[in-house]
Amino acid sequence: MNYPFWDVPVIGSAWVIGLIAIFHVMISHFAVGGGLYLPMAERKALREGREEWMDVLRGHAKFFLILTGVFGAVSGVGIWFAIGLAHPEATSTLIHNFVFGWAIEWVFFIVELTTAAVYYYTWGRIDDRLHLKIGWLYAGASFCTLVIINGILTFMLTPGQTWLGVAGTGAEASVFWNAFFNPTYWPSLFLRICVCISLAGVWALITASRIDGEQFPALKTSFVRWSVKWLLPSFVAMPFLMLWYLAMVPETQRALLTLGIATIGSGTFSQVTRAALVIAMASATIVGVAYFLAYRSPRDFGFAHAVAVLVLALFATAAGEYSRELLRKPYVVGDHMYSNGVRVKSVAAINESGYLRNSLWTGGNRGEAIFRGQCGSCHTVDGYRSMKKLLAARDAAGIANLLKILHENKDDSPYRRFMPPLAGTQEEVADLGAYLAGLAKTGPATASAK
Repeated sequence: MNYPFWDVPVIGSAWVIGLIAIFHVMISHFAVGGGLYLPMAERKALREGREEWMDVLRGHAKFFLILTGVFGAVSGVGIWFAIGLAHPEATSTLIHNFVFGWAIEWVFFIVELTTAAVYYYTWGRIDDRLHLKIGWLYAGASFCTLVIINGILTFMLTPGQTWLGVAGTGAEASVFWNAFFNPTYWPSLFLRICVCISLAGVWALITASRIDGEQFPALKTSFVRWSVKWLLPSFVAMPFLMLWYLAMVPETQRALLTLGIATIGSGTFSQVTRAALVIAMASATIVGVAYFLAYRSPRDFGFAHAVAVLVLALFATAAGEYSRELLRKPYVVGDHMYSNGVRVKSVAAINESGYLRNSLWTGGNRGEAIFRGQCGSCHTVDGYRSMKKLLAARDAAGIANLLKILHENKDDSPYRRFMPPLAGTQEEVADLGAYLAGLAKTGPATASAK
């Protein structure tokens, strides 16, 4: 282990990242889609002389500024903090390969925050055309942040053969653009654009639902129906874009999804399949609620209805992010680094020389140190994916046999698709077995992993 281990009880470090990321995606994608929604709505109001829209839009702009500028920015920093602790090796890889990209993104982010504040605080104080231009400037800057971040996120799933060919040589910067415009870049970008547009409509319905339908029936009807229209095109395009995206995912990763789909009849689902079904069901429900409760009965569309749509969007977003993460298994950077931070090319050397040989963070128990370094990114002792529960039915010999399968990592291994190989010497594997046997309360290990 090159870094100390971050131990998060019960939920594990991965779910800390996940919870922050789900919250952040809901806001950051709204920052992009909402940044387009506001100037387009303002332009519509100005062209059609809808003065009553302007007060509503100003309130929505304030809501937008607070949500994206405060909570969006804080959760973004939170992700950086969490991934740096949970996956320091992977974070180091991203920084060393995309430091130029991060720098560009931060420039656009500063422009984004500045123009968002200027857009709200100059409302009604400057010429309408100039104010609209500020809105368009924000929309452009926020879209550029999406373009850049998408390249880095998709790199983690499909870095591409060009980058993999030079990985670890020090020449990674020479193929920056190959890594950036990787195989899943374009389908992912269009998918995220659709999500941004949809979330713009979802969050706008929160504002629209608060309009008094009895006092301002025409205003609420027009505003609700226009917001609903932001949902439909994206939901029509998403299934086709998803198929394009999956077609670009490596077959080894796509197999995690096809496994579940192929065995639905017999009742076997993969976690990826479950997440995909949640996306489909939540999305279909959103469309139904938006049409029947919002578009057809806009005056009766209340705040509770809007919150229900938002919660459904949260479930769809969470399932989407969860499935995207699961598709990377057993890697954190596809075909380069396993989810426990061990590089693919280093496994053979580690098996020969030892996992803990150069570690400064071994501590007193060698088995526990190996568990933390190679298992702790996905498992906890007695919480999420608890090792005590998973190993409760195994004795020491059974645990040793399981570790042997993971260490050999043969092609026919049932764990190969979603778990990294166990790297280390035979002695280290035995040490890990002894530690896990203690967790399972089976007594000291009596079997060797040899």
